[in-house]
Amino acid sequence: MEQQFINNNSKTIAIDFDGTIVEHQYPRIGKEMLFAFATIKELQKKGHKLILHTYRTGTLLDEAVEYCKQNGVEFYAVNKNYPEEVITESTPRKLNVDVFIDDRNVGGFLGWSAVWQILHPEGGEFNHTYKNPEAHHNYKKEEKSFLQKLFGK
Repeated sequence: MEQQFINNNSKTIAIDFDGTIVEHQYPRIGKEMLFAFATIKELQKKGHKLILHTYRTGTLLDEAVEYCKQNGVEFYAVNKNYPEEVITESTPRKLNVDVFIDDRNVGGFLGWSAVWQILHPEGGEFNHTYKNPEAHHNYKKEEKSFLQKLFGK
């Protein structure tokens, strides 16, 4: 399934499998987390590039990818930044994405309903804010122009 990118506000989002898409039953595949596939499909419709980012490898990874396909979800990439990426020893293990959705976050997994509300409140545009932007050196603040600084606007 080829994804269509609907708007310029689309983001790249890494999504964990065990404990996030399905209940944690590793190495078995657990039951779907409430609203997981429905939310993932809606994120795809909004134009986001979704990457499956999981601990699984080999046959276990193949089973997870197939399970997602059977539930109507095909990811832009799997454990890679883009489908054609060749993984070598020098390839960073961390993906270059805008958002990670994972049950191992501080505070645990919020649930798919909360994820949707954070990413698309009231059906609007992608709303990604950092709780502590000062901790993110690559976070771009809107710089005020000279006139805005001068006149306090």
